[in-house]
Amino acid sequence: MHMETVSIGNRTITEFVLLGFYDIADLHLLFFTVFTLVYTSIIIGNMLIIVAVVRSQKLHTPMYFFLANLSFLEILYTSTVVPKMLEGFLQEAAISVAACLLQFFIFGSLATAECFLLAVMAYDRYLAICYPLRYPLLMGPRWCLGLVLIAWLSGFMVDGLVVALMAQLRFCGPNHIDHFYCDFMSLMSLACSDPSIARMTTFILSVVCLTVPFGLILTSYAWIVVAVLRVPSGARRWKAFSTCSSHLAVVSTFYGTLMVLYIAPSAVHSQLLSKVFALLYTVVTPLFNPVIYTLRNREVHQALRRLKQTETIEEGWW
Repeated sequence: MHMETVSIGNRTITEFVLLGFYDIADLHLLFFTVFTLVYTSIIIGNMLIIVAVVRSQKLHTPMYFFLANLSFLEILYTSTVVPKMLEGFLQEAAISVAACLLQFFIFGSLATAECFLLAVMAYDRYLAICYPLRYPLLMGPRWCLGLVLIAWLSGFMVDGLVVALMAQLRFCGPNHIDHFYCDFMSLMSLACSDPSIARMTTFILSVVCLTVPFGLILTSYAWIVVAVLRVPSGARRWKAFSTCSSHLAVVSTFYGTLMVLYIAPSAVHSQLLSKVFALLYTVVTPLFNPVIYTLRNREVHQALRRLKQTETIEEGWW
């Protein structure tokens, strides 16, 4: 990857400084404690889901295969950003230019992949509810694997193009990024060469990668609602509606904040507000995903309980 030198006057700048939440320095220790606990909860919660799906034969279904992929994605996703944010609460968070672009590439690719994966999960629920008899045939193992690979590869291909354009830009001082990670808009504000091509390309890709999967999700849930309304049992109907509303709450938070920040950035009137919005999809959504998507699920509860009992028996035997 070619990268222009970053310079201020005669000095060559080899790193950026992430300012993070510098304007509320009095709360840094509190924020460090809270977000460390949140990050730990995200890792443990998503790891439990992966272990439960892998170890339990009953969870070897398309729905839980997608959920395990989502959990793995969330672990990588938050681990790309949160450790550097935590460092910024304790000391100046410096990051090299190459590492900054790499962080943006990985984080952006995983965020894009999550957009597509959430659409795949909604499509899976649509087939399961609207075509229950044909579901095993429509959502076979090869098709499941293919959908997941498309979601992951699409994310890295899309953001690879964006980073390739960013790498051609020349950056000037100051080298301070007013964010807690290498955000696209923050980096563009530091470019002293014309960033219009990168901006326009990113805008177009953001519209496609956000609105198309989000539209597919809304369409899938619309058909699910129509199918559920035909169910005579009130209890089953309420359970289905409850599940849909929970999923849509997470989807709306994730997609809504991304749309505001990358499609309509002018709607955010302060950099602090932009950081708060970013926290919603970098920390809050990954924290709630295990709870809403799986930990409220009876089958996952039973799988985790069986795993705990098995480990207890093995420890007692040894």
